[in-house]
Amino acid sequence: MTTPPADSALEQARILMQALPHMQRYDDAIVVVKYGGHAMGDDQVARDFSRDMVLLEQSGVNPVVVHGGGPQIGAMLKRLGVESRFADGLRITDGETMGIVEMVLAGAINKQIVGYINAEGGRAIGLTGKDGRMVTAKKLERSDGVDLGYVGEPDKVDTTVLDQVLGRELIPVLAPVAQGPGGASFNVNADTFAGAIAGALGAKRLLFLTDVPGVLDKNKKLIQELKVADIPGLIADGTITGGMIPKVETCMYAIERGVEGVVILDGKLPHAVLVELLTDHGAGTLITR
Repeated sequence: MTTPPADSALEQARILMQALPHMQRYDDAIVVVKYGGHAMGDDQVARDFSRDMVLLEQSGVNPVVVHGGGPQIGAMLKRLGVESRFADGLRITDGETMGIVEMVLAGAINKQIVGYINAEGGRAIGLTGKDGRMVTAKKLERSDGVDLGYVGEPDKVDTTVLDQVLGRELIPVLAPVAQGPGGASFNVNADTFAGAIAGALGAKRLLFLTDVPGVLDKNKKLIQELKVADIPGLIADGTITGGMIPKVETCMYAIERGVEGVVILDGKLPHAVLVELLTDHGAGTLITR
């Protein structure tokens, strides 16, 4: 006589069955995940995130990770005695600073994330926008005339390298360093970089893992779904303010370039990516056309 499975095993089976339609929906789809904020500094959250990426890849999804690294760059500059200067939140990046930025983003942080994913059984490959001329940048010009130095914005995206990587059990991890005029390195805002990559790949989803639950209404409650057309009005009436404005503008930019949907969610929530993609609940604010 066979022993019936324990309640916990039945619960696990039930959860897997609930995930099945979501797994079918994202089968062979490209999902770009911008990984940043305080979540990057927490070892356990980093390991959970890495497991999520491996599970997605094993489930037939094609994840692409784009990471930032502002706090780590600031810490390294301080350690080396280099002053950090900002203009409206953007780092003024001279030649010396750019060398350190590239070292931290393309070296330390990128390879750390690659190592975490590999440790969880995945096969991650670390790249920057310079590899294969993936992202060519132009200098970011400000209307007030402030010179930000080697700070760029995406001009062209060539997906040749990513096309060779995706679908081959490899998880690309991208640092937002791009090649500018004359071969110079340019620091690109990671959100903007992720939006450009997701648009060029025609990603089904672009997920922004942030330090907040998503877009909040005036009562500080989560807005679960937004249309692009809703956003200008929410900015005008003061619902969307501060650092959330450039984030939703990047969401609009990505959708205009072909991304089906963009989600802003809290990266500190355990397994936030899986909750968003593979359950009925969702985990943040979904923005669509």
